[in-house]
This record gives sequence, structure tokens and C-alpha cells, in this order.
Amino acid sequence: MKLKHLYLTLAILGICYTWYYNILYFNTVENASFIGFFKDTQQNFAGKSLSADLTVVCLTFFAFLIPESLRLKIKFWWILIPLTFLVAVAFTLPLFLYLRANALEKKHAL
Repeated sequence: MKLKHLYLTLAILGICYTWYYNILYFNTVENASFIGFFKDTQQNFAGKSLSADLTVVCLTFFAFLIPESLRLKIKFWWILIPLTFLVAVAFTLPLFLYLRANALEKKHAL
């Protein structure tokens, strides 16, 4: 199995795993909304810790994503930024690594 296929598998796992719990949340909370979701993540120090962790992960990811995408001329790379917030970084980071691996394969094939 190529590493890029592992990245794609992890992207699929990332969307399924995170959205399983998101759907459960939205189905069990009265007046569910994204604002309510983010407020609920701030209810205790454990949630705040995970939020802080994800914030730094996202910033680090974007610091790598943008210059690397421009360098490798990855098309539509910018769509990963809003998808990170709308879907999950657990989806967009491995998806970017898959796109990056494809771009590197094409670059080395030339």
C-alpha cells in the first residue's frame, strides 16, 4: 500500500469518526447550532484543552499547507481551509497529505 492511500484512508476515517459524534450531538441537543456546539466545548477544562490543542494544530497545518500548496501548484488547495472548520481537521490534514503525495509523484515522474 502506498503512503498516499493511507492518507486517503485516514481522511475518510477522519470525516466518518468526527461526524458520527457531531451527528449524535446535533440529534440529542435541544436547539442545536454551531454556536451552541462551540459553547459546549468550552464547558470545562478538558474541552478547553482540546480546543486549544486543535487551534494550534490548525494554525500549524495552515502554515504548512499554504506555502507547500503554492510550491507544488496543488489545485484548489484553498478549499481545505474552510473545510477544516466545516468538516474537521481530521479530514482535511490527511486529504492534503494525499493531494501533496499526488503532486510529488507527478513532479518526480517528469
